[in-house]
Amino acid sequence: MGTDEELVGRLADGDEAALAELLRRYQRPLSHFLHRHLGGRDVEDLYQETWLRVFRHAARFDPAKRFSTWLFQIAINLCRDWHRRPRPDPVPQLPETGDAGELRRVEAGVDAARLLAALPEPQREVVILRYFHDLSEDEVAAVLDCPKGTVKSRMHHAVARLAELVRTQERQ
Repeated sequence: MGTDEELVGRLADGDEAALAELLRRYQRPLSHFLHRHLGGRDVEDLYQETWLRVFRHAARFDPAKRFSTWLFQIAINLCRDWHRRPRPDPVPQLPETGDAGELRRVEAGVDAARLLAALPEPQREVVILRYFHDLSEDEVAAVLDCPKGTVKSRMHHAVARLAELVRTQERQ
């Protein structure tokens, strides 16, 4: 079918099969990225908006760059805009069954989401891309369009902040 970059070129020429293949390849990674970044809210809306922008701007894509970097840059910009809008806090849904293991899993997920939400946006972005999407520091720097040293600094501060939040939580 071709590389991602070749598919974007074909998409720019109007090849709908190229879009379908890109959607197939990136459905899970993009959905997971958005879900973690948005705490599960408005994921579908931003997922669709990301792909709409890929479709609209495929002709502007620089084939010398990686498609995945471009895709996540689009998504991260949409997430930044989304975070600027005021929203009510979600009420987590706990399972109705008496399964203690399921309850612990949901509580751990809620706790992880709460900890991530407590980080400043630049630190949260680095943690999500690096640990949840297993991107290298170089790839994170490319997605965020910042120096690798900035990625390392943000990661250092994020880990320190998360550790402090966990220690505070354990004392309570």
